[in-house]
Amino acid sequence: MPDDQAPAGPAHSAGGHSPLLSTFNRVFSRHSTSVALLLMLPMLLAPSMNPALNLMGDPDIWWHLADARFLFTHHHVIFTDPYAFTVVGVRWINWEWLSEVPYWFSYQAFHLQGIYLVAWLVLGLNLVLFYWRGYWMTRHAGAAFWAACVGFTLTLANSGPRTIAVAYLALSAEMAILEAFERGHKRLLWLLPPLFALWINLHGIWFIGFALLVLYIACGFLRLNVGIFQQEPLAAADRNRFFAALAVTIAALFLNPYGWRLLWNPVDMMLKQHLSISVISEWRPLNLSSPEGYVVTAAILLMLAANCIRSRKWTLFELLVVLLAFYAAIDHVRFSFLAAVLITPMLARDFQRAFTTESDEKTIPVMNLIMCAAAIGLMVHFFPSENTLQKKLEGNFPLKMIASIQPDWRTFDWDYVGGRMDFDSKPIFIDSRFDIFDHQGVLHDYLATENIGDAPLKMLDKYRIDHALLTKGMGLAYVLSHAPDWRLASSETCGDTVYLLFARTAAAADAPPQFIPASEAASH
Repeated sequence: MPDDQAPAGPAHSAGGHSPLLSTFNRVFSRHSTSVALLLMLPMLLAPSMNPALNLMGDPDIWWHLADARFLFTHHHVIFTDPYAFTVVGVRWINWEWLSEVPYWFSYQAFHLQGIYLVAWLVLGLNLVLFYWRGYWMTRHAGAAFWAACVGFTLTLANSGPRTIAVAYLALSAEMAILEAFERGHKRLLWLLPPLFALWINLHGIWFIGFALLVLYIACGFLRLNVGIFQQEPLAAADRNRFFAALAVTIAALFLNPYGWRLLWNPVDMMLKQHLSISVISEWRPLNLSSPEGYVVTAAILLMLAANCIRSRKWTLFELLVVLLAFYAAIDHVRFSFLAAVLITPMLARDFQRAFTTESDEKTIPVMNLIMCAAAIGLMVHFFPSENTLQKKLEGNFPLKMIASIQPDWRTFDWDYVGGRMDFDSKPIFIDSRFDIFDHQGVLHDYLATENIGDAPLKMLDKYRIDHALLTKGMGLAYVLSHAPDWRLASSETCGDTVYLLFARTAAAADAPPQFIPASEAASH
């Protein structure tokens, strides 16, 4: 048989690669290694995720789980407060109700490991979105990876089981849609209405995303060609697309169980919750000498250095977004995560332009496989056991003391343990949902108990408090330890914290009350 008529052997591509080998090379590309390493970072370096550090220390997750349990028990969201005797029956908007659901399902399935699993996946998915947005902006996997690593350090302020981290996925999705529009994918704008319909039920930062959308449209009316600014206005057809998408988006925001009140909630926080914002540590200005401060400063310097080495043209929207991101992170430490979402892709572009000299398309698939396997092995190794998580939980919360609290007690509690008391169905004075307590004056009264003297005792009388769950270092604990009408009922040590449970003496409990009813006290 002539050579030109010889039977064909195994199929090969033009480059001599079999289909199986080509598939292997595509799967184990630079992207697979980058994604695996980014998913590994939280377990190794995030304080709230590393088993050797501060696991299970977040107080909010417990009232979030209690909210989700209420949702699936009563088949509707919470409309009036079900936990605190100080505000019982008062209207409350649970503006994070949907982001609580995955934590609840995972907790039901895997208990404490389920909480950890969702927290890790949410943070990891945020990092992967940082990477992919950076890659699509630069087409350089190395620059996108290192920018995502910088972004990771900015997320550490909210790296635990936080509902806001779920909502940041929506912010990344919105920015990805706008970035895709810049690359010519204009039909993706119609993803904005369903995105916001979902987002408004996840967390109040939808308001920031909506403001960014309006800012993008406003900047699109301008033509600039001055200095570093270079942009052309949006074409008339594109402006019409944006206006149409914006109108549908506004309508989609009303697809929530609270109606217009949920839309108003972020404004209410800005205008009417000054006390709660002033006392929550995450709302305080960034301390530049703190780890978060070092990270934000480093990100600013990296971006400045890259643009000094090789500058580029900016659109007005890009510059305003960068300024907003860093201003928000400096003004409120919790918004360092927001800065990561907004600036990481632009930082990838700056890295690619200023610090790389060649393409990184060449890669060794076998080495990528080895690195992926190593990353997966480390993640399996560091994933905490249920027993480890339980011990961490017991090191943060006085579980035995909380379990001893009776349903008919009126217990004054430290806000840190209030969420766990919600979860254990114990009546509370306050928890870390400060918005409702701020509105009703309860937060003001709670803070007043830290004063030394008769004022704390009068406050306890005002609310008919008969028990108090405190820590040894609190001022009220000192007052009650010297008050004749109070006695120390029990104590419990959790890690470095000593919890104290005080009870009124029998004589004081039998005396005629010299206070107003709690329902009236809450309204003052």
